[in-house]
Amino acid sequence: MAAIAFFPYQFYDIPGVACAFTSRRGGVSEPPHDSANLSYDVNDDPTAVRTNRQALFDRLGLSGWCELNQIHGDVIHFDPDSTPPDVHASLDGDGVTTSTPGVGLVIKTADCQPILLAHRSGKYIAGLHAGWRGNRMNFPGSGVRRFCDHYGLVPKDVFAVRGPSLGPDAAEFVNFDTDFGPEFTRYFTPGNKTVDLWRMTRDQLIDAGVPESQIFGMNLCTMGLDDTFFSYRKTNTTPNRDTGRQAGIIWIRGE
Repeated sequence: MAAIAFFPYQFYDIPGVACAFTSRRGGVSEPPHDSANLSYDVNDDPTAVRTNRQALFDRLGLSGWCELNQIHGDVIHFDPDSTPPDVHASLDGDGVTTSTPGVGLVIKTADCQPILLAHRSGKYIAGLHAGWRGNRMNFPGSGVRRFCDHYGLVPKDVFAVRGPSLGPDAAEFVNFDTDFGPEFTRYFTPGNKTVDLWRMTRDQLIDAGVPESQIFGMNLCTMGLDDTFFSYRKTNTTPNRDTGRQAGIIWIRGE
């Protein structure tokens, strides 16, 4: 089995926290989940998913795995129990935090934004899943505020990175008026009916108090790079609508 390829990310000022954004390359899943699918919920062979997750878990040197049944809402789970990587998610929500070293917070995506947060101390981290519905309800902003409130932090000490996701030229919304509404018009380009979700997330994080200089983005469009990433939207243009999920993962390095 080829190792699952991923893009590492490091906050320069927080050496004790590590991030990884996986791709669809590597692993053992067969088409249309080829080949590094990490989700049990997309009609893939569970044995292949289990193999992919365990291989990634071992390669990243994690001691625990923490993921959610993502439901496009704004529920956050604070310091939930971690599991081995082969265990199905049991909690519904779109945000998760931990202060435990070695536990990987896993945000599964296939066009949505994985937003990973770390406190300057390196002692507290969070992962947020934000599709367009998450942006509409300002989950990036409310997620930062609740992360800080729970641990007694201030937003100016939070760093954020957004992983590969649907880019500004690919995020088409033909029903923009009903999907978003007039308060989001500044992010909408009427000519091609696209919405700049990346800029929206940045602005929501800034409005929550995260300094702009501490907000980063991996500007890789999942739909435009569907040979590298799973893309739900791209797959929906084909007869077979099944596709896999990559993940954004953040963890506190073990001592």
